[in-house]
Amino acid sequence: MTAALTEQDFRLEADRALEQAQRALLPLADAEEFEVELQNGVLQVIFEEPTEAKFVVSPNAPVRQVWVSALSRSFKLSWDGAASVFMLDGESLDTLIERLAREHLGSTAG
Repeated sequence: MTAALTEQDFRLEADRALEQAQRALLPLADAEEFEVELQNGVLQVIFEEPTEAKFVVSPNAPVRQVWVSALSRSFKLSWDGAASVFMLDGESLDTLIERLAREHLGSTAG
């Protein structure tokens, strides 16, 4: 069951989750030469290869979710109190973003 977070707790956990996602992506970003930027509470993953693309990961406080816009789709992750992470269908934010990055990198242009 998802535990409800206060707005303050949500902001703290969302900031922590985005910082963790950034750290988790850095080795892949270094190896595959894409950018991972965390500014003003928004995480951006910016690709130039194989095609230009940008993923945007941002907290949505009113609904207490972290939203990911990537690969022309939207993913809305909710807080899982038992696991202490934002999850969607059993997949954590870190895992989701890395999987999406790998999907983009593996895609063929054309």
